[in-house]
Amino acid sequence: MSKMSRGTVIFALLVLLAALLAGCGPSPRSEVQRLDKDTVKGWLDNPEVMIIDVRATGDWEGSDKKIQGAVRQDPNKSASWGKELSKDKKIVLYCA
Repeated sequence: MSKMSRGTVIFALLVLLAALLAGCGPSPRSEVQRLDKDTVKGWLDNPEVMIIDVRATGDWEGSDKKIQGAVRQDPNKSASWGKELSKDKKIVLYCA
């Protein structure tokens, strides 16, 4: 796999997870937005987008595939860092 596809963002739960991290649950009308790698690739230099790598610590440490500019956050501590996320930015979480 190429560097980007190895670190390809998996967004099956993006909207749901972002909502949970922000402290609110999904409504029955909410939808999970799926993004493809080309969409995210186009957002890499956008200051209105924050990309967060939420892979398990061992997976993250053992990988040489990382999205440049992504912020690493421990998924087991999302209750603390999730509260600090900007509500004015698109938040992209990936764990691949």
